[in-house]
Amino acid sequence: MSREPLDQSRKLVTELPGPKAREMRESLDTYVPKGVSPSMPAFAARAEGGIVEDVDGNRLIDLGSGIAVTTVGASHPKVVEAVQEQVADFTHTCFMVTPYDSYTRLAKRLDEVVPISGQTRSVLLNSGAEAVENAVKVARAYTGKQAIAAFDNAYHGRTTLTMGLTAKNMPYKESFGPFAPELYRVPGSYPYRDGLSGEEAAQRTIESLESQIGANNLAAVIMEPIQGEGGFIVPAEGFLAKVVEWCKANDVLFIADEVQTGFTRTGEWFASTTEGIEPDLITLAKGIAGGMPLSAVTGRAEVMDAVHAGGLGGTYGGNPVAVAAGLASLQVMEEEGLADKAKHIGEVITEHFTQAQKEDSRIGDIRGRGAMMAIEFVDPETKEPLAKLVNDIAVEARKQGVITLTAGTYGNVLRFLPPVVIGEDLLKEGLSVITDILADM
Repeated sequence: MSREPLDQSRKLVTELPGPKAREMRESLDTYVPKGVSPSMPAFAARAEGGIVEDVDGNRLIDLGSGIAVTTVGASHPKVVEAVQEQVADFTHTCFMVTPYDSYTRLAKRLDEVVPISGQTRSVLLNSGAEAVENAVKVARAYTGKQAIAAFDNAYHGRTTLTMGLTAKNMPYKESFGPFAPELYRVPGSYPYRDGLSGEEAAQRTIESLESQIGANNLAAVIMEPIQGEGGFIVPAEGFLAKVVEWCKANDVLFIADEVQTGFTRTGEWFASTTEGIEPDLITLAKGIAGGMPLSAVTGRAEVMDAVHAGGLGGTYGGNPVAVAAGLASLQVMEEEGLADKAKHIGEVITEHFTQAQKEDSRIGDIRGRGAMMAIEFVDPETKEPLAKLVNDIAVEARKQGVITLTAGTYGNVLRFLPPVVIGEDLLKEGLSVITDILADM
């Protein structure tokens, strides 16, 4: 069924939440547990490009992409067409029972784009956390070692194992322990707060790895090339390269968690490319399939093949409908040059807040890459995090029709993850709403 294109403009026809949304919220509060807590005061009805339309007819500027998922825009026509065709053929067989060629074609496509030289192999799964868990399984099988090292400010998921790798307690870990064993945390690189060069931060990391764990016990080091939930922390130049160099010299695998940074989001297909590193394993999800639930672990063939037959997989892993969306999404990214578009988005956001920073010293740090940017708000005298200010900005922006996300270990970071296909005028309008709110506070 064809529909009229969704107008790419912000429009509020009711206050937020509107009457239909308030009615739906009553039902949500009755039937959905309190642990699931949506932040927007609106309920989605349609979405396209950089706009989400709610059930009351309000059009909202999307600066979140469903947390970096709808990179190609929600309901991109090529993704919709691919999904519809696949649904008409078959929705499921379970690849481990009756395989289908699209799974293999997507694995081949990933081999072509990931920053790993030589032959790779991929297992397709459902979520980012599931990809991380399977990467840990592969690393342990290949090395025969058990310990896994993650970093301060890390986020790797909400499952029992990945919660142990995630650093932030609230809301991700509080009351959910105990967590899986043989998971360790070491300091990383946070230039705005630690003031260390990449070389200095890497040396601190390596000393912790050697003294607290020992290379003989360490199967893998896992890190997001840009730490997402931790506050879009970009490591100091050379930090990751030095850590990866140590891993290779000590028979320790390096896992790049590119669940949030992958698929043109940072101005390259993968953030590892910008960092000049080659991981042994890479975890992928979010932007991979235009909104369909899909993830992957891609790695060096010899590493991936260390797992025995039947040791990897899952009932829905690589579901054919999601795989069809994945193939279409990657095609759109290439054909529409989304990596270059993401770079331009980063330039627009940086310029906007650099100008705002001249008038407001609470804007402490402007960082990120491409369409993955963040602003850290601090007390200008002490650098103390201003978490309440960030929350107040986000709440007011949502009321004014701009979907915003927060982040940071201290809760004082406003993050921007717009669809990479968003129009520049729409992006600038959303940013202006936020800085106008900041000026009023």
